[in-house]
Amino acid sequence: MSFFPKIAFLYEVEEYLTKVFRNNELITALGTQEAENKYQSLLSHLSHPPAFTTVRVNTHLASVKHVKKLLFEEIQKQFKGLCVPVLEHPKLQDILLIPVIGPRRDLKKYSSEVIVGAQCGYAVLRGAHVYVPGIVSTSRFVKAGDLVSVYSDIEGKCKRGAKEFDGVKVFLGNGISELSRSEIFSSSGPLKGLGVRMTEPVYLSPSFDNVLPSHLFLQNLPSVVVSHVLNPQPGERILDMCAAPGGKTTHLATLMHDQGEVIAMDKIANKVKKIKQNAELLQLNCIKAFYFDGIKALSVEKREDKQEGPPFLPESFDRILLDAPCSGMGQRPNMAYSSTLKEVTSYQPLQRKLFTVAVKLLKPGGVLVYSTCTITLSENEEQVAWALKTFPCLQLHPQEPHIGGEGMKGAGLSLDQLKLLQRFDPSAMTLQGMDINSLQDSREDDLISLANKDCIGFFIAKFIKLNSK
Repeated sequence: MSFFPKIAFLYEVEEYLTKVFRNNELITALGTQEAENKYQSLLSHLSHPPAFTTVRVNTHLASVKHVKKLLFEEIQKQFKGLCVPVLEHPKLQDILLIPVIGPRRDLKKYSSEVIVGAQCGYAVLRGAHVYVPGIVSTSRFVKAGDLVSVYSDIEGKCKRGAKEFDGVKVFLGNGISELSRSEIFSSSGPLKGLGVRMTEPVYLSPSFDNVLPSHLFLQNLPSVVVSHVLNPQPGERILDMCAAPGGKTTHLATLMHDQGEVIAMDKIANKVKKIKQNAELLQLNCIKAFYFDGIKALSVEKREDKQEGPPFLPESFDRILLDAPCSGMGQRPNMAYSSTLKEVTSYQPLQRKLFTVAVKLLKPGGVLVYSTCTITLSENEEQVAWALKTFPCLQLHPQEPHIGGEGMKGAGLSLDQLKLLQRFDPSAMTLQGMDINSLQDSREDDLISLANKDCIGFFIAKFIKLNSK
């Protein structure tokens, strides 16, 4: 049962998505009512956080068993003795799963309010405290130490510094204000640091602020699957084309036992800095990060220099990951998606330009994995159909591990081709809350099954480049 309203789109985007999820192939296969039910279920799921927090263990530095023990102790401390299990995944042996308790419907609401921006609100729903830059408004007389109720301004209509807000706001839980109103909105410049320490969040997830930073990486489950599907081997040369902030980059390096070379590129300089920081924090030395646009990464002429970075000669890489820039509609929680239809449809041509470069940079016999965190056909299955038609040298390949569902109908792919794809579809499970009693009564296998399905929306395709001769 939904606790939050369904995700809201601009009218033109909603119309576009409705056509996508009522396409003829899908209606023929499922029937009109079933297709509609799945679509409505998806919209409800997208506004709620996933049922589990997923953390990837940096196995380069520590064993999963050791980190699991430390994490369990940390969660017990944070949850004041509440016994929430830390689960190991049977197919993804470098991740740990923590069930999310909630939504908690019986929380008292206080008269003192703190309004936060949408992105800050989504972070709170996934376990974060409230930091000062995320605060938009507070009640008039908020002081440090006050009990406050925290709300998210999901439509972005609250004016900074307002003393009250009557617009659309979503209750996120309660906490203790660390600062007074005058300190939060100080004229001497934006403050940093903790603004509200969440004590009763609607969804109870552990906070990972400074928790085992070199041993853990907070990452969505499908994002971990991607690196395993690429399956990099020690000594190989790997390209991560759109790499920031470096979660998959560092995972690839870890899977290679830090032996070989992982080239990470991104066209935003600050994000490249973040990749380097993450590599250093996780003590991975085989990563080389470059501020560079992937579309320009192919060198048209042979270079005489010994420069390590891009652009690169054709057939330079054993494996390539293209985790493409996308419309991001699979991200959860998201209650109000603000992009226009023009923005949503701008990604397909960009992805094709990047994909074309990736094919040329890949060695014959090499592996190319394409992934997105979105739910559209145009950025997912349609891209696969286009790639197979445009590049005869490419062949779809089975994925291991295969944890998500098969691809979605509507792009003209055969049933066999759809089975080779992985689409993580949150609507595959009934939206359900989890309290401590139902958690204690659940079998571990059922919890793992829930974690596999009730995650973000995501898509993965794996290609092999055949010998071009």
